[in-house]
Formats: sequence, structure tokens, C-alpha cells
Amino acid sequence: MMEFSKQVEQFKFNITESINTETFVKISLGNYRGTDENLKQVLIRKLIIKREEKLTFTLRYKTRDIVKNLSVEEGVQQISDYLEGGFKIATLFTTEKDIIFEEFNNKKIVLREIAPSTKTLPTLTHDKAKERLIKPEAKAYLQALKITDADGKVFKNAQDKFRQINHYIEILSSLIKELPEGTIKKVADMGSGKGYLTFALYDYLHSNLKLDSEVVGVEYRKDMVDLCNEVASESTFDKLKFIQGTIQDFEATGVNLLIALHACDTATDDAIFKGIKANAELIVVAPCCHKQIRREIEQNKVNNDVSFLTKYGIFLERQAEMVTDGIRALILEYFGYKTKVFEFISDAHTPKNVLVVGVKKNPKSLIGSPMTKEQRVILEKIKASKAYFGIQYHHLERLLEL
Repeated sequence: MMEFSKQVEQFKFNITESINTETFVKISLGNYRGTDENLKQVLIRKLIIKREEKLTFTLRYKTRDIVKNLSVEEGVQQISDYLEGGFKIATLFTTEKDIIFEEFNNKKIVLREIAPSTKTLPTLTHDKAKERLIKPEAKAYLQALKITDADGKVFKNAQDKFRQINHYIEILSSLIKELPEGTIKKVADMGSGKGYLTFALYDYLHSNLKLDSEVVGVEYRKDMVDLCNEVASESTFDKLKFIQGTIQDFEATGVNLLIALHACDTATDDAIFKGIKANAELIVVAPCCHKQIRREIEQNKVNNDVSFLTKYGIFLERQAEMVTDGIRALILEYFGYKTKVFEFISDAHTPKNVLVVGVKKNPKSLIGSPMTKEQRVILEKIKASKAYFGIQYHHLERLLEL
């Protein structure tokens, strides 16, 4: 047993040394003789996850794989535990040599070195770097907004924001492709804030798609409006402007693409209302703070099949979110939009958001038109949903006078 412990400690030292000297390639654990009959093999590689060095373990079972990420210190100890728990062979691959730990049936332990299987270090990211729609080089607005330095290098503390910008543009680009070419002539970004996404969208429309689109950012805070207009001017973005005001006050006539990310509570309804009234071809909202419907459910306390869940505050909150956005999707369908509801994830380390999307199926506005059979069915669904949850009214429904 003394020899076993000594050899394990030596193997752990070799792993740590290879990581410190940046010669580490990977580790393979095999010939498992432990108590878990379905476990076959463990593969370990080093990755940079959220700017931290991790050891990623892939546990290969008979019918599935399980992946877990550990700190280097925790990972090295886990490897030691695996060797003591049934793995008879472990191979440490480095660019200088391969080191093999092997335990034989007679309990003899051998630690030997052989020529390296590879002299090439692997990539430390999950996948090959993605081709970004928004590139950081030579972008005055990214520099002005403190995303990049003068050479186009993304600041360390702005990496997440830059990924978020690109992920957002990727989503919008796929939605824009569903529309007839040249549809997007005017865009309104409601609640544009510091304008990160507004600038990126303008850049994408003009630089990538070669469109001559007008883009307007609507923001209540004057300091944000002044800053963004200054950056737009410095970037020579002639068809981008920011105006001070509320969503309710904005005149949306002629808007083809209306966006509202994180408009609080009924402000999302105000934005959807503006898009529907403008007959916008594409409406994209990421709602938050679903207070109006939650208050309705709390006040009326209807007894239904999900009451056993909604008696708990956290479940009530989630139910209110789903009901609010579900009715929003139905209302968009009522007015001739094909709706999509999906999770918008900025990257692997940030919270999930729900994105509600409406793509106009028919360019004709349905406002004021005679009601169709399909619309009557949708209204009945809305009515039934409201009755089931004890909702007197939905703010968007009231705005549109349904």
C-alpha cells in the first residue's frame, strides 16, 4: 500500500508540473475495475472557462457521457481518488513525454515514461473560435463604449458584453433572413440604454447586409441619449440617432423592426402595441418584471389545477411570467404574426431570458378588419386563460381594445 500511495503522489506531481510548465495535453483513465459497472473510461482535458483554468472530466458510461468541471487542485485530487477507486491504468499525455501509471493484478505498480504521442498543445476553449458577425477591429463605437482598446482588442472585463452583443446579432440576423430582402428600412430600439446593441445592429445592417436602414434608439435618460448621439456622430453613423422619451410617446409609424429588451412589466406591452400599430414586419421583445398579471392572480386567488404550485411565491412568479408572455404571443398571432418564444442566452455564464418574437405573415394590417374565424378562436383561448387564472385584464389586450 505504501508503494501505491507513493506512485500516486508521483503521478499527481507529474500532472501538476505539466500544467505549470504548459506541456499538459490530456489524461486518460481506463481498465476500470470499480463498483460502478456502467463506467468505462474517464477523459480529462484542460480548458479556460470564464477566464479560469479548469480540468474538464468526461465520464464515459455504457449509454451516456457526463461532463464536470473542477479547479486544477480539485481535479488532481479527483484523479487520485479515481486511481484508488478502481482505474488500473492512467496515461498523462504531455508535449514532452507520456507518463503511464499502471496497476497489475499482483498489486504491482509501474510508473513509466515513453515518447510523446503529440507535441502540439490543444486549444483551451470549448470549441473552435466562432466567426463573429461583429468584429472588434476598427470599430470606433466599441472603443468609445469601452469594449475594445484603440487596437481593437476586447478588454478583459468586457468579454462577456462583447459575446452578448454578438449573440444578440446572431439571433436577429436569423430572424431578418425570414423576411423579404430589403424589408428592414426603419428600426426602433425601445429602451436602448447605453446603446451597445443598438450600435451593433446598425453596424450589422449597414456593414454586413449593406442596407441603408434608419435606426432609432429610444431612451428616457438624457445623459444616455447625449452620450449615444455623440458616439454615433464620432462613428459617422449618419442614419443612427437616439431620442429622449418613453415608449408610449414614440411615434412608430413606418417602423419595420421594433425591439424592446428588458422593458419592465407593462412597458413590454407598450412596445408590442407600438409594433402592431405600425404593422412592423418583425417585433422582438425580451420581457422582464411581470408584475401586472402576478397582481391579478394574487388578488383573485382562483382555485385551479395548479393552485398547489402557485401558493408558493417563486412558482407563482414563474407562472405569472409564462401566462403574461403566453397571452402576448396569442395577441401577436391574432394580429397576423407567426410567434416564437425561446430562451435568449447571452453566453454559458449569464442568466437566461425569454425572447418573444413576432414575424408578420401578411403585410396587410389586420387592425380594423373584420374578425376572422381564426381570430375568434384565439380570443376564446385568451378569454379561457384569463378565467382559469383569475385575470381581469391583460395590459396589451386593453391597449389594443380586444
